[in-house]
Amino acid sequence: QVQLVESGGGLVQPGGSLRLSCAASGSIARINAMGWDRQAPGKERELVATITSGDNTNYTDCVKGRFTISRDNAKKTVYLQMNSLKPEDTAVYYCNAHLIMYGSRGYANYWGQGTQVIVYS
Repeated sequence: QVQLVESGGGLVQPGGSLRLSCAASGSIARINAMGWDRQAPGKERELVATITSGDNTNYTDCVKGRFTISRDNAKKTVYLQMNSLKPEDTAVYYCNAHLIMYGSRGYANYWGQGTQVIVYS
């Protein structure tokens, strides 16, 4: 079984920063891409950032230059450093991982339970 556990969400004022972490655990043979989605109230879930096993990154346009995704493969952890936060960044943030478990035939996607980020003025 695989678990992805996020942490680091909270309340912050506009212009502030937060760092989200997500640790994967379980019988994981290899993790390919990892990333972060978010879902704001009344809106569809959107992709925020992804990072490949080779550290290639991709961001949705509205967070470019403000958010940075990184990963620690030894810790099976992905991070999202969020700077210059705006009220429109308010959402539940979900980490995801594309991985293969020991004994499994192929890769699958897994998601965490989410962590709330609220940017208020």
